[in-house]
Amino acid sequence: MRETTPAHFSDNVQRQRFELVEQGLTAFATYRRSGDRLAIPHVESPPPLRGKGTADRLMHAVAAYAGERALKVTPLCGYARSAAIPNMRTCWTDVPW
Repeated sequence: MRETTPAHFSDNVQRQRFELVEQGLTAFATYRRSGDRLAIPHVESPPPLRGKGTADRLMHAVAAYAGERALKVTPLCGYARSAAIPNMRTCWTDVPW
């Protein structure tokens, strides 16, 4: 089954980060884009959302977003990497750029 990005997920191009709003709070994953590659150096959830799966849903949305656009993702931070490795979607890669 192909994942789709949730309605409350967005690409905030100005701040170079993906955002997922839950309970009125914003979790985010910063990125750097170069051609068809996205590097994710940082993922953060507000304290009230931690431990509730928000960051995992955010990373699934990032993977779906990347897959829909044929982008390759390089997870640089520990959380992004831990979300990527068990799933090993075709849009995830461990090759740094």
